[in-house]
Amino acid sequence: MGIDLSRRALAAAESATLKIASRAKSMVKNGIDVVSLSTGEPDFDTPQCAKLAAFEAITTNFTHYTDSNGIYELRAAVAEKFKNENGLTDATPETVIITTGAKQALMNTLGAICNPGDEVIVFAPYWVSYPAMVTLSGATPIILSAGIDQHFKITPQQLTDALTPLTKCVILNSPNNPTGSMYSPTELNALAEVLATHSCYVISDEIYEKINYNTVTHCSIGSFESLKGRVITVNGVSKAYAMTGWRIGFLHAPANLLCEAAKVQGQTTSNPNSIAQIASLAALLHGADEPLKI
Repeated sequence: MGIDLSRRALAAAESATLKIASRAKSMVKNGIDVVSLSTGEPDFDTPQCAKLAAFEAITTNFTHYTDSNGIYELRAAVAEKFKNENGLTDATPETVIITTGAKQALMNTLGAICNPGDEVIVFAPYWVSYPAMVTLSGATPIILSAGIDQHFKITPQQLTDALTPLTKCVILNSPNNPTGSMYSPTELNALAEVLATHSCYVISDEIYEKINYNTVTHCSIGSFESLKGRVITVNGVSKAYAMTGWRIGFLHAPANLLCEAAKVQGQTTSNPNSIAQIASLAALLHGADEPLKI
């Protein structure tokens, strides 16, 4: 009809992960033996406690709107997880938002901080959605690449050279999707020392925290005192508890930013699925007690 569409949407790429996954499913339906390396699907089951909690939520009619930021009990459990496992000592139910998957946590954050002209540094290899998310938020993705010779990890010097007055945010993903590489506490500290001298936010995507080779101790960059008030930590139940389809993620952020991220969520999805929130609460509280069924 000749009516312009959003330049940001046109500039953003389609989700390559979902496109490949859809093609793989179609091939399987046609009788083709396929090994799909698209979506990150754990090879074990959702904990039984989460399933039972979901049944209970349905039978007791916990099927209505919840607080936009998520039910208090789940936010409290996430805050305790962040404090005890990730060293985020300032985590409270009031600094946590429950989201419709970790992907929404990322979009909420980028939507809250980015303006046209801003730059967001993305470490490569990267999860394919990061640059598109940055573009949709109105900012420009700046790609820093690290090859196998660097064990797919960016050096402090690379980061120093890439930071500019336009840098609004750096996206860090450890354990990394797709390589599986992890930054050690020492390596993260070196990056934190660089970031401490520059005024920008850090998004730490830690969704694969519990799926790793156990050769490097997982460390949250938000636990470094030098970056207090500037790190947004993103996680969820998708990978740790094989709950990809339940679509529950969460984020911890400084108060001023969290308020704006909450606005984005309130004006988009209202609140995460009520039943999935109850299931996720059970997984966080009791899922670790169940043996894995692979």
